[in-house]
Amino acid sequence: MSDKGNLIVLSGPSGSGKGTVRQALGRYRNNLYYSVSATTRAPRPGEVHGTDYYFVSREEFEQMIEANELLEWAEVYTYYYGTPRMPVEDALNQGLDVVLEIDVQGALQVKERFNEAVLIFLLPPTPEELGARLKGRKTDAPEEIQTRLEWAKREVKLLNRYNYLIINDNVEEAAKRINSIIEAEGCRPFCQCLNSNWLD
Repeated sequence: MSDKGNLIVLSGPSGSGKGTVRQALGRYRNNLYYSVSATTRAPRPGEVHGTDYYFVSREEFEQMIEANELLEWAEVYTYYYGTPRMPVEDALNQGLDVVLEIDVQGALQVKERFNEAVLIFLLPPTPEELGARLKGRKTDAPEEIQTRLEWAKREVKLLNRYNYLIINDNVEEAAKRINSIIEAEGCRPFCQCLNSNWLD
């Protein structure tokens, strides 16, 4: 039995809507801890340091790797992304459910270190829809969009490593499904703190 929180990993191709769905999830659950990742890419319009990401230099990120301060990290599209270890472990030990919004490489690293982590793969209905979303963001050059689409095809091949697949054709419905997954995972026997009378 454990009174630790659940580690929920939400990942999928760039443009699958991870951030939007995560924000919508907050309307259904107010007791989640959202881990903030570190990255070496520049902020997109509207992104805030410490809220959306910790925006750091490549040198700073490599120092974090050397100091073993990251739960997972990967180099994606020429940028580093990673999850600071300490805040996640502290939140889990406090009994909070933790949501990581990270790329597929990072998700599989987390699963290696935390076998009990719950991996959720978020995917648009079609490759064409993914391309339209990437173009609609108007933040990436055409060649970068093409790189992301090619990368997405490779990531989909790793679906068998995940616990759940959510097709994000409607943000609210996707958030509701993830909420249901978190509810179900919280009912697993190893997640429950039973009254000691049951264990006598």
